[in-house]
Amino acid sequence: MKRWILGLIIIIAVLTAVIFYPLPSLLGWQSVFLQRGFNVLIICALFCLWRILRGPTPADRIVAIDILGILILGFCALLGISTGRDWYIDIGIAWALQSFISSLALAKYLEGRNLDE
Repeated sequence: MKRWILGLIIIIAVLTAVIFYPLPSLLGWQSVFLQRGFNVLIICALFCLWRILRGPTPADRIVAIDILGILILGFCALLGISTGRDWYIDIGIAWALQSFISSLALAKYLEGRNLDE
């Protein structure tokens, strides 16, 4: 129970620091909101990569990979908003579809079934 509370405190502290003290950006955002959203997505992606590397079970790793795909969709949405180009959204939709199909395939593989069942 102490590990959960410690992890929650660390996550809240990091997200609070990013919201109130944003990291410098190399992309030249027009809005502070977009810059902070991008920073939060980067920190969430680092947490997902940590779970992929240290996940106690393969199912935890699959969930982290799926969440990482959703975060990439968020990156594409922020880039689409900031640049005004629609094709970032198209890339994000294609990525989400590919991420969903790969998560299903990995789940079937871990279950021990063939992909055609």
